[in-house]
Amino acid sequence: VRVVQSRGSRGFQLAAATATSLSFPASQIFTNCENFPREFSIRNEYIFSLVQEEGDRLLLGLRVSKERVNFLVGDGRRLSFRSIRLADGQWHTLILAVSGRYATLTIDCGLPVDLVLDQPVLSSFSTRRSRFYVGSRRRWKDRFSGLLRQLVLLPGSDATPRLCPASKPRLAELSVPEVLMTAPVLSDQQPSVFMHGPQRLDYVEDYQDVLTTSETFDVEWVDGRFQLYQNISTKEARAWKHFTLDGQVFLVVANSREAGSELSIIYRWSVVRRRFLWYQSLTTHSALDWEFFTIHNHSFLALFEVNQTLATSGAYDWEFFSIGPYHFLAVANTFDGHTTAITSTIYVWVDSHFIPFQHISTDGATDWEMFQIGDRYFLAVANSQRVLRQGPSLYSLNSTIYELNRLTHTFIRFQDLLTHSAVDWEFFKVGDERFLVVANSHDGSAYALNSVIYRWQGYEGFVPVHSLPTFGCRDWEFFSADSSSYLVYSSATSRLSKVFRLKTY
Repeated sequence: VRVVQSRGSRGFQLAAATATSLSFPASQIFTNCENFPREFSIRNEYIFSLVQEEGDRLLLGLRVSKERVNFLVGDGRRLSFRSIRLADGQWHTLILAVSGRYATLTIDCGLPVDLVLDQPVLSSFSTRRSRFYVGSRRRWKDRFSGLLRQLVLLPGSDATPRLCPASKPRLAELSVPEVLMTAPVLSDQQPSVFMHGPQRLDYVEDYQDVLTTSETFDVEWVDGRFQLYQNISTKEARAWKHFTLDGQVFLVVANSREAGSELSIIYRWSVVRRRFLWYQSLTTHSALDWEFFTIHNHSFLALFEVNQTLATSGAYDWEFFSIGPYHFLAVANTFDGHTTAITSTIYVWVDSHFIPFQHISTDGATDWEMFQIGDRYFLAVANSQRVLRQGPSLYSLNSTIYELNRLTHTFIRFQDLLTHSAVDWEFFKVGDERFLVVANSHDGSAYALNSVIYRWQGYEGFVPVHSLPTFGCRDWEFFSADSSSYLVYSSATSRLSKVFRLKTY
C-alpha cells in the first residue's frame, strides 16, 4: 500500500504479488433488510459488482470502459450509456440514478442522460449470501485501474439534484459532501455514523395493533404505546375533528344515519375532570366530516353557528386552506343520486362569504389534501369509485394531484396515481423529504390491499417507495412522539387498526 497524489488530492494505491480483491459481505450494509433497493443512486467513477458468494452469478454490476458506462443486471440485461469519455486523466463525478423504468447518468453535474426501458430496471431480489466487490467482479479480468474515491450507494433516486450543481464539479473534493453526512462507514466492527444530518426514511415497521369495538373511544400515548383513555358513545360515527378556540380544546364527532336527521356532538375538554364532556348538540343529516378554520380572527365550524349554506352532492369531505391572503374551501362531492362522475368545487372567500372558484371533475371524491412544497401548492383528490347509470362499478381508478398555476390562477392536473377505492390522503415530512400515503380500501373483490407511500422526487413527481398491508383502510394519520415518527390507520371493515413506525437513518 502506498500513498499517491494527483492534483492536490491523495489516495491509496493497493499492490500485491498475487491477485487480490477488495470486498466485504453484503450483510454488512443490508443490516435491516436483505432486499436490494429498487431505487438507488451511485456516485463516482468506479467498477462495482454484487456477486453471489456460492457460485459466480452476477447480481448487479457497473463497468466503465473508454467510451461507455454499462450497468449490468443479473437477468442478463445491460444498460449502456454510450459516448461517455472518462479515461482522460482527469477527476470526474459520476452519478447513476435508477427509478422504475428510468436510469439517469450525470457526469460532472452536466446534462443528464436518460434511458427508458419497457420494464422496471430492478425488480425485488435478495442480497442474501452475496458479496460486494469494489474494483472487480471477483476475477482478475476487468479489474479497475485508476484513482477512486467516495464510492457511495444511496437509497432513493434523488442523489443528482442533491449533489449538483457544484461550484467545481470536475474537482474531487476531500471534504465530505452534505448529502453523505449520514452515510454509514464500513469498518471491521459494526457500521457507524460519523456525522449527523437530516433524517431520511429507511423502512416502515409494524409497531402496534389497536383493537376497536362498535363503541368509539379515545386512546392515550403512554410509554410508547396507545392505551384506552376514555369511552365516548357515538352513533355510526364517521369522523372526528379536534380544534382549539379561545384557549379551550374541543372535539366534534360526525354522527351519521342513512336516512333522517341525527345529533352530532361537540365535546369540550375539562381541565378539572381531565375528560371530554358534552358541550353542544347539533342536528345533522348523514354527516361525514367536520372542518374547522379561521379567517380574519373569525372561527368557523360547519353548523356550529350557521353562517352560509353551500349546495353539494353527497359531500364527503371539506378541506380549508390559505394561499397568501386568499382563503379556500374545497368540497369532495361523491354521488348525485345517479352517478359518481360529477364535479367537486373549490370555493374562495370574498366579501365575508364563499363563492365558487373552480369546478373539478371527480369520481366519487372522498377526500381533498392540500400541501405545499417550496413555493408550489398542490391539491390531491381521492377518487373512490366510478358508478354510472349503467354498467358495473369501477374501484381501481386514478386519483389526481393538482397544482396551482399562478398564470391561469387555477389548479391544473399535475399527476395521476392508480388507487383502489381511495378514501384518504395524508401528506407528511421526514427530515427534508416529503411523502403522500393513500388509503386503499377496496378493489371490487377484496379489502386486504396494500396502501402505498409515495415520495416526492421533483420533476418525477411522486413515486411509490413503500407498500403497507391494510384491511379496509379508511384513514391515515401521521404523528411524532418520543423522537420517532408514526403512521396509524383505521379500518372501516375490521376491528383491527394498526400503528406503523417510520425507521430513519
